Formats: sequence, structure tokens, C-alpha cells
Amino acid sequence: MQILLIRHGESEDDFLEENYEGTTDLPLTSKGVEQVEKMCRRVLEEFPPEFIWSSTLLRASKTAETLSNTIKCPVTCLDELREMQDVESKFDFTLRAQNVLSYIKENSANYKRIAVVSHGGMITKLIESFLQFPREINDVWFNSSNTGIHLLEYTEHPYKLIRFLNSTTHLN
Repeated sequence: MQILLIRHGESEDDFLEENYEGTTDLPLTSKGVEQVEKMCRRVLEEFPPEFIWSSTLLRASKTAETLSNTIKCPVTCLDELREMQDVESKFDFTLRAQNVLSYIKENSANYKRIAVVSHGGMITKLIESFLQFPREINDVWFNSSNTGIHLLEYTEHPYKLIRFLNSTTHLN
């Protein structure tokens, strides 16, 4: 099974204070809508998913809804795909990511390719979970640009494959 991890488009949240951690729920900007449309065209042409999972936060759910309408496949929103919450420890955030990845994998077993639309911090934790990093590791960051696409794959062999990380060629 292939998993497309996709960060939402540019949102009004991107213009908040420097140490902002993503817990507000602001909409996409007009530039973000344009980024999402470009990403959707690329995904449709190159690697359309059969199912989409999304964070419930507006910037991600709108990105997922647009992708769903473009690809013509269903989308389900999960609170567990939200960004790290103010009251959540790094350990708890990592554990949440591990649990939601297990849930998604188990509930997507009938699909060859799925998409997960989420946030930069959650995408980092999902990649760490995919790679089975120990929960104690907190000093790794996988960059996710607005509408950046990561393609991970569970293969039939006893290994996992990272096809690419943070691809944004659709924005060129």
C-alpha cells in the first residue's frame, strides 16, 4: 500500500507569531487555494488515491475536500490527524501519531494507494512512525512545505520504501 502524506495549502495560520504550533483553525488563503488546486491536478495525473484521510482542522479538511472532489474518491476526517495540541506532550503527540497510522493502515488494507492530508508536525510524526523510530526520539523534523507531498510505501518485501519526501514540483 502506498501512502501520500500531503500538507495543507497556505493558511492564515502561517502568518501568526513565529513560535505558533498550529492549534488554531483558520482557513486557507487565496494563495493556499491555488496551491491546493495545483497539487490536486498533479495527484490526479500521477498518483490518484482511492481513499483520503484528513485532519478535521479547516485548512486540512478543505484541502482534502478539494482533492476528493478532483479525484472522485471518499474522504474521512479524523481528529487524531490534527497538529500537536497545547496540552499535549511530545511523547503523547508521538503516541497519537503511531496510533492513528496503525488505525489508518488497518482501515485502508483494501486500497493500493491512500492519501493523508494533515499538518507539518503530524506528518513528521507519521513518517517517524512509518520508520518505527523509538518514541523517545524528538529531535527529527521532516520538512513539509505547503501542499508538499511525501510518498511512502509498505511493500510485499520485508522493508518499507520512501519514494520521495516533500515534493512541490506542482508549484513550479
